[in-house]
Amino acid sequence: MFYSGFDALFSILFPLVFLVVLGMILFTVVSNLRTWSKNNASPRLTVPATVVAKRMNVSRHHTANAGDMTGAHGYTSTSATTYYVTFQVESGDRMELRLSGTEYGQLAEGDTGRLSFQGTRYLGFERKDG
Repeated sequence: MFYSGFDALFSILFPLVFLVVLGMILFTVVSNLRTWSKNNASPRLTVPATVVAKRMNVSRHHTANAGDMTGAHGYTSTSATTYYVTFQVESGDRMELRLSGTEYGQLAEGDTGRLSFQGTRYLGFERKDG
């Protein structure tokens, strides 16, 4: 008797959860394709700018190890870091762009120069000497 109720609940919830996860994946893919397409359609611009802020976003993921006890309590922890820099252009507008770790490390708050970008895509920054 208990199992028949559980089977009915499972037969309703499993497809529902599957559809929700599939919907989230499709939404993410469509959103990323829309951003990529919008960036490609945007003009490539190079403007005078100043680095006004830098930040990092570190995300950590814990995964269970199957029979491997190298991590704490059989878990492995991995992390990924995303780097962002906020630039201010001559008009006073600010934009935050995502950079690679190498590019992030080469910039300091207060640097001035010429920022190249296409939509929300960072293309480069030429520091002004002096």
